[in-house]
Amino acid sequence: MPIYQLIDECIFPPVELASREGLLAVGGDLSCKRLLLAYRHGIFPWYSEEEPILWWSPDPRFVLFPEKVRISRSMKQILRQGIFTITFDRKFQDVMEGCRQPREGQRGTWITDEMLNAYIKLHHMGLAHCVEAWHGGKLAGGLYGVSLGGCFFGESMFTKISNASKAALIILTLMLKLLGFILIDCQIYSDHLKSLGAETISRRQYLDILQAALKQKTWQGSWRSWEERITDVIDSNGRSL
Repeated sequence: MPIYQLIDECIFPPVELASREGLLAVGGDLSCKRLLLAYRHGIFPWYSEEEPILWWSPDPRFVLFPEKVRISRSMKQILRQGIFTITFDRKFQDVMEGCRQPREGQRGTWITDEMLNAYIKLHHMGLAHCVEAWHGGKLAGGLYGVSLGGCFFGESMFTKISNASKAALIILTLMLKLLGFILIDCQIYSDHLKSLGAETISRRQYLDILQAALKQKTWQGSWRSWEERITDVIDSNGRSL
């Protein structure tokens, strides 16, 4: 299959034209306009420092439906005991910096300076958000992503202390469930996310669900006020916790 070279005009080819691996197009820019267009059409950027911008729309797609989140017995205990303090949108750049640190066995990062700056702009627009997990007053882990309508597009997560990012993701998922979000886009399969209930669906299914989710209200702006509802979220899921 041909890989499409993007031009200055902010358009993408149909996602059905992506390669078997999910690669759809190359080039373009990381302007807020192009990024938001990509997410609305089931496309996301993912590339390394030495590569041009690569745009992907894999088939199948890995997703987590908030109502299907699975919480292990050990994580239930961690959440009940308040091992981590969870906050929203307090340290967006710090969370991205944590996510961009090379993982064990990796030499580089896909979160380039260009990527960092692009998502900070989306954060200032109130469309990119982060969840922080604190332990002993220090940032222990977290995650970030983009929110449009009833869909949260997860981008990356990191942890400095075991289970920190998992606690952040579970609280986020329970909050999204409470607020009626339909979908968390996990993009690509991982054992870690599968253990929390993420599953594989076809790209066609994903796009249909995405279009329904985009009809919902977008929770634009800071999510800090959500912190006041964390206790309610845990209490409302008391049977599962």
